Amino acid sequence: MRITELMDKRSIEIGGRPKDKKEALDQMIALMLKSGKIKDEEAYRRQVYAREEEGTTGIGEGIAIPHGRCDAVEKPGLAAMVVKGGVDFDALDGEPVTLIFLIAAPNTKDNVHLDMLSKLSVMMMDEEFQAALRNAGTPEEFLEIIDKADAETASIDERLADTGTADDSQVKILAVTSCPTGIAHTYMAAEGIEKAAKEKNCYVKIETRGSGGAKNVLTAKDIEEADCIIVAADAQVPMERFDGKKVIECQVSDGISKAGELLERAISGNAPVYHSASKTSASPQAAKKSGGIGHQIYTQLMNGVSHMLPFVVGGGILIAIAFLIDSLNVDMNTLDVAERGNFGTITPLAAWFKNLGGVAFGFMLPVLAGFIAMAVGDRPALALGFVGGMIAANGKSGFLGALVAGFAAGYIIILLRKVCDNLPEFLEKIAPVLIYPLVGILLMGLLMAFVVEPVMGGINTALNNGLTGMGSSSKVVLGLILGAMMAVDMGGPFNKAAYVFGAAAIAAGNYDIMAAVMIGGMTPPCAIALATILFKKKFTKEERESGPANFIMGLAFITEGAIPFAASDPLRVLPACIAGSGIAGALSMLFNCTLMAPHGGIFVFPVVGNAPMYVVALAAGTAVSALLLGVLKREAA
Repeated sequence: MRITELMDKRSIEIGGRPKDKKEALDQMIALMLKSGKIKDEEAYRRQVYAREEEGTTGIGEGIAIPHGRCDAVEKPGLAAMVVKGGVDFDALDGEPVTLIFLIAAPNTKDNVHLDMLSKLSVMMMDEEFQAALRNAGTPEEFLEIIDKADAETASIDERLADTGTADDSQVKILAVTSCPTGIAHTYMAAEGIEKAAKEKNCYVKIETRGSGGAKNVLTAKDIEEADCIIVAADAQVPMERFDGKKVIECQVSDGISKAGELLERAISGNAPVYHSASKTSASPQAAKKSGGIGHQIYTQLMNGVSHMLPFVVGGGILIAIAFLIDSLNVDMNTLDVAERGNFGTITPLAAWFKNLGGVAFGFMLPVLAGFIAMAVGDRPALALGFVGGMIAANGKSGFLGALVAGFAAGYIIILLRKVCDNLPEFLEKIAPVLIYPLVGILLMGLLMAFVVEPVMGGINTALNNGLTGMGSSSKVVLGLILGAMMAVDMGGPFNKAAYVFGAAAIAAGNYDIMAAVMIGGMTPPCAIALATILFKKKFTKEERESGPANFIMGLAFITEGAIPFAASDPLRVLPACIAGSGIAGALSMLFNCTLMAPHGGIFVFPVVGNAPMYVVALAAGTAVSALLLGVLKREAA
């Protein structure tokens, strides 16, 4: 196929004079209509404008390449306009645009035309070719210039595939380019980076991720040997494979207009080392094999978990420091029950640390929900996820409610996008700043208020009633249930129901119940920490690095330290933790251990009755959970 086969001389204007960007786009769309390749003008117009809102297609050097891909396009097409006086197009370099190509791409599996469009995009970076087009006297001459250059120029994919072999003296640079539509900017950025690399005598291999799929894909060997990797992308790129490598991340437009600067940074090594949230795939091939719905859900989930982790670790250890400060400055045996309930805030310094850690913890569930939502529905879903996560954190649904809120927020935005596609143009333009946040947050609030919270609240009430009815006739069974409940949702309604029951028992003078509750909450983080040491292959690099911090949080009775691990693999981690916590709680009751403080972990052991056997119960529960984690969890990819 030749590029000119996508064009019609009726869709070429060599003397255009639009007054502004909007008029230029409208005139280009009108030219495209003349070719007879558009069956729904307004639908195509909406797509072209929507792409423009994502970022200007005025790439600089007097060129703009707007484009739209949708069902409104019957056949692929190109329209062109030479603007003699230039028009302000919000171009990246701020200069007027004098040459505009409009692309129309259909939503079909046949992507042959994409190769031609990408080739034209790269040809446009040749200054002599640009000048010839601007000076064309007729549409026929315009087409002849394109056809001649097309015949003389190899496709970008062919040229990028011919990378040759790197000399020992050369810096080895890899790059990935991708734009939302995957037609023009993807290949222009690749061309820009390739040219800059040749000028600086670097070896370069570039992976393009266009509408036709990933081309010239980087291999595991390429990545291992690379000195630096440039990711110039405005669309999602598989990043896990770059874990531990120096990576420069930037917009795709930077690959076009700032390629030289990017190469200088790469050569100098002035780039951060990339650390993946989860090394879910060691290579593009591995990612492809696991690219189904389950893999998508997992990566979306891990986006929330990875962003939540710093709040959990930082906040949890600060709270543990508060308990430590009070344990060093206060004799627990001199405190009454009410004062013990304030352990961790008795001294001013401890109270400050406890408050700071509590603030960090307050962000934990909103961040989890927000970034899950963003992974599902992109940036507009972030606000909805934060709101749903905050409602879950302050309500009865806990971290399970936050998980639901995160995914729900993402799909609410997807639904709103589909609804807004049918709105008038003036309303569609304000959808991202008005309709999405307003209607989306309202829907999220209604979902949490009338579905998630009531369901979890009902379960919570039933649990409290059931625990109260058990009495003291089944102490070991009660300890088993209370300990297991502390690990079910780690701060959610099950956990809170057990904790409130234990705290109420202290007020009634029954101290064995609170002992079973606390040991059930201490077990999951301790087990996670132990498992990351014993079964390293079952955890990702980031999990192995953060795992030992759970010893501190577990010993301080901060169950939430285990949440990131449970959230990333709930079907395997939760059963393992529940089993160990249940056994620890049952043993605590069996050994007649008691506790007169509702919090503090190891720091309140001075007031634990039968403390040696309490330690044995904790060790047994931790060992059971850790071993089950080693058995149940799959090896991390």
